Amino acid sequence: MSKKLQKPFSALYPMPLVLVTCVNEQGAPNIITLAYVGTTAAKPPQVAIAIRPSRYSHAVISQTEEFTVNIPTEDLLPAVDQCGHVSGARTDKFALTGLTPEPATQIQPPLIAECPVNLECKLTQTIPLGSHDLFIAEIVAVHVDEELLDEHGFIDYSKTTAVTYVGNEYWSLGKHLRASGFTLKKSSQT
Repeated sequence: MSKKLQKPFSALYPMPLVLVTCVNEQGAPNIITLAYVGTTAAKPPQVAIAIRPSRYSHAVISQTEEFTVNIPTEDLLPAVDQCGHVSGARTDKFALTGLTPEPATQIQPPLIAECPVNLECKLTQTIPLGSHDLFIAEIVAVHVDEELLDEHGFIDYSKTTAVTYVGNEYWSLGKHLRASGFTLKKSSQT
């Protein structure tokens, strides 16, 4: 199979699709849809989100240094799309989408009740990267819908329908393939 060399672009896929909430200094909440998101460390648990400096949420998070990462499901896709294409500077996105703000426990920005997993985050550093600034934050609280938890208290991902962003399209995660470490288990049996 031959490959074609192309100019550099953001070709990594899939990207997690999340709804990030923040609250401005007057107490008004906002939601932004993001796909430039990732886990950066386990101890302490940290996450990074990248936002263009021109976006309303960029200024809000820079000032307040708090946000929540809310993981939507397939049924929330219309709200996800709306939150990604309307400015929070002029629109109450909770009212627009019908999503429900729910109080966080450690920070001011609300959780989104309809999202089965919510991460409360406190900003630790901001790194300018060019088109986007990277906000790195410590996860200070995690909320998980009880019906997603297995008997050991872990998230059973088969019970949720998380979505991803690929190019300019939304995709479902598809099906479970194997557990991490399956090759080690196989080789230890031989």
